[in-house]
Amino acid sequence: MTLYITAVLLVVAIGMVTYSLWPKASQDDEAIKRRMTGRSAQAAVASVRQQAKESVAKRVMQSVAPIAVRPVMVTSAEEMSKLRMKLANAGFRGEGVATTFLASKTVVAICLAIAGGAYAWAKGDPLLTGLGKTLLGAGIGFMAPNLWLRMATGKRQDVIRKGLPDTLDMLVISVESGLGLDAAFQRVGDEMRNVHPALAEELQLITLESQMGIPRAEALNNFAVRTGIEESRSLVGVVNQAERFGTSISSALRRQSEALRTKRRQAAEERAQKTTVKLLLPLIMFIFPAILVVLAGPAALKMIDTLGAR
Repeated sequence: MTLYITAVLLVVAIGMVTYSLWPKASQDDEAIKRRMTGRSAQAAVASVRQQAKESVAKRVMQSVAPIAVRPVMVTSAEEMSKLRMKLANAGFRGEGVATTFLASKTVVAICLAIAGGAYAWAKGDPLLTGLGKTLLGAGIGFMAPNLWLRMATGKRQDVIRKGLPDTLDMLVISVESGLGLDAAFQRVGDEMRNVHPALAEELQLITLESQMGIPRAEALNNFAVRTGIEESRSLVGVVNQAERFGTSISSALRRQSEALRTKRRQAAEERAQKTTVKLLLPLIMFIFPAILVVLAGPAALKMIDTLGAR
């Protein structure tokens, strides 16, 4: 009975933390308020940020982060730069994101260690077994944020990879209609915001960096580093070479779009070819035994009856 009570309390605690971290207002509500009041996007965002009330969990995290980050604090500037780049690849570029991520490793490790110890105590395990479960929970909690970050990075990179061909087609249309490359990036970023929001955000960052005075080649290289995929690096190389040698950018973008579509089609065909091999394991483990029982079961029962009668 104590085990069930502990599990229920743990689920309730996780639910309360999740509810406190859940955003209180959606982007659709902000867009409706902006259209009704006639304010610009930047003014609306600034007003919402000023008027928004921080959740209890966020305030607690901000106060706990400086203490929790000490055991796992990165001492080298190079390691901190790599961590920030990994977070940027996952789409997190805030000022205190690295500190929050490092603090989450300690917090999650402590929570899972307590959960493992409570589970062992509820079952009445010996001291060494309970200590082992506590250490196991702490290790899983310490590594869980890294696994989550890797999954978030892969998901975002896959989304950007799938949206590049359509975005390149829009860029080709914009450039051929007479827009400059910077204006084309800004226009396509605005148009693709609802279809491919992650890629549209990256294009808007390219535009902002260009407006801040950063050279276009450097802004494009930053885009390739932020996304961390081979397709972005090849796109940046094609655009830089087209500008350097004075060739048509629209033709280069069109060829790059065709190459990306071909690569995406080949990847889909490769996954389709792997399906047959991946189906062997469930066929052998689940389907073939059932078929064997249906086909050979009656004959086996009859043989058993015949041999038993003798």
